[in-house]
Amino acid sequence: MNIQEQARKAEALRKLHQGPRILVLPNAWDVASARIVEELGFPAIATTSAGIAFSLGYPDGQKISREEMFDVVGRIARAVSVPVSADSESGYGTTSKEMAETARALVDAGAVGLNLEDLTGTQENPLVDTGLQTEKIGAIREASAAAGVPLVINARTDVYLKSVGPTETRFERTVERLRAYRKAGADCLFAPGLKDAETIGKLVKAVNGPLNIVLLPGGPSLAELQNLGVARVSIGSGLMRAGLGAAREIAKKMKELLDVTPFLEMAIPGAELNAMMRRNKD
Repeated sequence: MNIQEQARKAEALRKLHQGPRILVLPNAWDVASARIVEELGFPAIATTSAGIAFSLGYPDGQKISREEMFDVVGRIARAVSVPVSADSESGYGTTSKEMAETARALVDAGAVGLNLEDLTGTQENPLVDTGLQTEKIGAIREASAAAGVPLVINARTDVYLKSVGPTETRFERTVERLRAYRKAGADCLFAPGLKDAETIGKLVKAVNGPLNIVLLPGGPSLAELQNLGVARVSIGSGLMRAGLGAAREIAKKMKELLDVTPFLEMAIPGAELNAMMRRNKD
């Protein structure tokens, strides 16, 4: 992929956040899952950092190196023709210089967008200082533009996901952070952990930018989220974990010498997967 084509894909991804249809992203963790999502007609691919980490033997939470994470992102980007947005955890660094390195590495991998969360990884101060986080966003914006591919930045705050601070303060803290991230150059604003429809609707109106919500059990449906004005919905590692749940159930039944053929009837035929991988190499 040349830089001009990559920049075109970045702009296409950016426009997908502007409606009229909600952008739905079933997150991929390897080439096979990405190709399946593309074959189903989704206009873009988003990766799951947790899913990639799990598949390579790491726990979630930025325990995997940037190089290993972006190696998988690069494999996915080379295998599909649609835009790829990479879950980049906290950016694999704390300084503007490190964020610029991350931005350039993403462009080199073929990605055209990224998630950037504001977790520190410590319990004492779980969230990055807002001022520092806006500097990180600005550095990614500047470095990726200089590299010829202005990355689509999905800026995430984990106030709700990590239950940071008293319950009654979380909405305003989330709004304050996401507004600051938008002002710093974020294209989309991400608040995982929310599943109360009323709160999501209020957040859509308050953040002054496209909002990303994670699809969660017990939360609003995709149709309800679209009606609330949500611009983007992802599923995190949910798709990958659902697959692992099925694998565990099949293995458990095999251990107990029970019938697993109903599960196997759902399996994608090997010939179909071979065809997908051959198209990937064409």
